[in-house]
Amino acid sequence: MTDFTTVQLEKDPRGFATLWLNRPDKNNAFNAEMIRELILAIDAIAADKTLRFLLLRGHGKHFSAGADLAWMQASAKLDYNANLNDARELAELMYNLNGLKIPTLAVVQGAAFGGAVGLVSCCDMAIGAEDALFSLSEVRIGLAPAVISPFVVQALGERTARRYALTAERFSGSRARELGLLAEAYPAAELDAQIEAWVNNLLLNSPQAMQSSKDLLREVACGVLSPNLRRYTENAIARIRVSPEGQEGLNAFLEKRTPAWQEQ
Repeated sequence: MTDFTTVQLEKDPRGFATLWLNRPDKNNAFNAEMIRELILAIDAIAADKTLRFLLLRGHGKHFSAGADLAWMQASAKLDYNANLNDARELAELMYNLNGLKIPTLAVVQGAAFGGAVGLVSCCDMAIGAEDALFSLSEVRIGLAPAVISPFVVQALGERTARRYALTAERFSGSRARELGLLAEAYPAAELDAQIEAWVNNLLLNSPQAMQSSKDLLREVACGVLSPNLRRYTENAIARIRVSPEGQEGLNAFLEKRTPAWQEQ
């Protein structure tokens, strides 16, 4: 797929993509170039209608150590408007990742600090090593986790997000699992095998049904029961039942055979 300098985008022949943070010599720390390349990579992923889901990973020892030191030094010399432009770029990245139609799975090893917690929070699911380390570290350097905060609150809940944003405490992958930031945490030596198990499980599912379910869950997330929401859910199941993949899945189940998407 597209060539980049700070990220790597790979397409698996089974029909999913892996987007790698690819500055291992800098612990995959964010800078302006990486943020821009992540935006471009996510645009490419969104445009590829053959993709079934996305893995977000980091090359090397760490998922991402947060903001790059040199980039922070340069940012400290910028005026308000220049800093606002930087913030808008980061927001575009977070909102575009959160808004992807296909399912997203983050895989965390080593450190995930600052904005990296935002990336993990933007994904539908995340798994990681038990000994991974997370931190909303911004207050330690006089900043706030501003742009990532809506996604962190969604992932952790408001009360827990307040604690970790205000204390900048580090917490492990095991603790992240308890808090719901990670769906599962595994011994580091088992992580690669578990990634493959997650991939194989996702490949069992109808690509269209996963996307429809993601749209559905966004719509019902507020939890407010209303006539409009009822009509939305009624229409959602009716549409997918008559769709090509809905028909294929139902017929495969009734005929006790493998659906077409599992044979790709």
